[in-house]
Amino acid sequence: MAPRKTPKIFVLDTSVLLHDHNSINNFEDNYVAIPITVLEELDKFKVGNETKNFEARECIRIIDRLSENHTLNEWIPLDNGNGGKLKIILDINLSAHEDAQFVFANHKNDHKILNAAIQLQKVEKRKKVVLVTKDINLRLKGKALNVVAEDYKTGKVKESLMMYSGISTIETEDADSIRKLYTDGFLKKTTLLGKQKLNNHFYILKCGNSSALSFFGAAEGALRRIDKVYASGIKPKNAEQAFALDAIMNPDIKLITISGVAGTGKTLLALAGSLEMRNTFDQLILARPIIPLSNKEIGFLPGDAEEKVSPYMQPLFDNLNFIKKQYSENEKKRKVIEEMQNSGRIVITPLAFIRGRSLSNCVFIIDEAQNLTPHEVKTIITRAGENTKVILTGDVRQIDTPYLDEHSNGLSYVIERLKGQGLYCHITLEKGERSALANLANEML
Repeated sequence: MAPRKTPKIFVLDTSVLLHDHNSINNFEDNYVAIPITVLEELDKFKVGNETKNFEARECIRIIDRLSENHTLNEWIPLDNGNGGKLKIILDINLSAHEDAQFVFANHKNDHKILNAAIQLQKVEKRKKVVLVTKDINLRLKGKALNVVAEDYKTGKVKESLMMYSGISTIETEDADSIRKLYTDGFLKKTTLLGKQKLNNHFYILKCGNSSALSFFGAAEGALRRIDKVYASGIKPKNAEQAFALDAIMNPDIKLITISGVAGTGKTLLALAGSLEMRNTFDQLILARPIIPLSNKEIGFLPGDAEEKVSPYMQPLFDNLNFIKKQYSENEKKRKVIEEMQNSGRIVITPLAFIRGRSLSNCVFIIDEAQNLTPHEVKTIITRAGENTKVILTGDVRQIDTPYLDEHSNGLSYVIERLKGQGLYCHITLEKGERSALANLANEML
C-alpha cells in the first residue's frame, strides 16, 4: 500500500467563498484554513439580495453547522467524506519583514489574509500551504512574499474545451446525399457524419462546388436541411446566424447558448427568433446583469429604481427598436410588438429583479451571461418551468467582473457541461456583421 501523502493546507480568500459557498468541501482530504478576517468580510456581505449575499449566508451556515460540537481554533473535521479538516486562523505573530501590512505599507484586509498564510507556513512546516483566491492581484502579492497562490479551479473550463463552436465543416464526395438532403429536407440514414456525429450540432457539408447547411437533432435522430429564413424582419447574413435562428425556433431545444464578439448579432438574433415564436409563449423576458453590480454605484444615478437601471438595459431596448424599424409605423407586425410591450408580454429587466421567480411558458433571454458565475447560471436555469426556453448570450473574452475569466464564467461552464445533451444547443458566431469599423476594432484592437 502506498504511503498516505501529507495533506496540504489551503487558505481561502473571501472571493472564493463568495464565488462558491460550498468551496470548503472541494479540497478532498486536505486542510482548509479560513482567516478570521474572511469571517468578518462574510458578515459584511450577508445582507442583501444579490448572489454574493446568498453565498455569504450559505457559507456562514455551513461553518456554523460544522462547528456545532467544536471550537474553530483547532482543526475540526469537514463533512465532505474525504477526511478534510477546517480551522479559523486567529493568532498571527510575524516580524516586520514578514508582515504583509508592513511590506505593502497598508492595513488592508487582503494583507491580513496574506499574513494568515505566512503564519501557517511558519507553524505547519511539514505541510504545503497554498493561498486560494479569485483576486489576481492578491495572488501576485502572495507570490512576492514567497507564498504559493492559485486560483479556485472548481467549475473552471479546460482551455482545450473552449474550442467547441457547435458547428463542423465536412468535406465529402457523396454528392447524392447532399442532393437528397436538398430534395427531401432530411437524411435519416447517412454515413456522412461518421465519428463527428454529435447531438444538436450543425454541419456545413461540402462536395466540390455544392454545399448544404444541416443539423443533426437529438429528437429527430436525422440530418435536417437548414435554410436561411426571416425572423421578425431579420434575415441571417451568414451560415452561423442561420444556425442560431434555427436553434432558437426549434421547439425541441429548451436551452441555447450563443457566444461571439461584439457585432455578431447574438442578442438581435435571440430577440428576433423569440418574437417569431410569440404565439407559443405567454411572455418574453430579456434580462442582463448590471455591471457594476454595487447598489452604491447605482445610487449615484438620479430617479427611482426603474430609472436607475434603465441605462444598463439600453442595449436590449436598442435591439428591440431595431426590429420594430424593419416594419413601417402602420404595419401590423410592428403594432403587435408594441402591443406586447404595452401589455407586459415583453419585459426588459435587470437580472437581479427576477431572482427567485419560477418562469413558466416564456422565453427568457439573458444577455452578457459571461459576467455570471457557474452557480448563478445554474440558479437561473433551474427557474425554468414548463414550456420555457432559456437563451444565454455573451462573449467569453469580454469579462467585466474582477473574479471571473474566460474559463471560469457561467457561460463557458454551461457550454462545457451540456454539450451533446438533448435539450441543449450551442452556436459560436465568428463573423461580425455590425459594420466594417466594428470588425476592424475586434480584429486589430
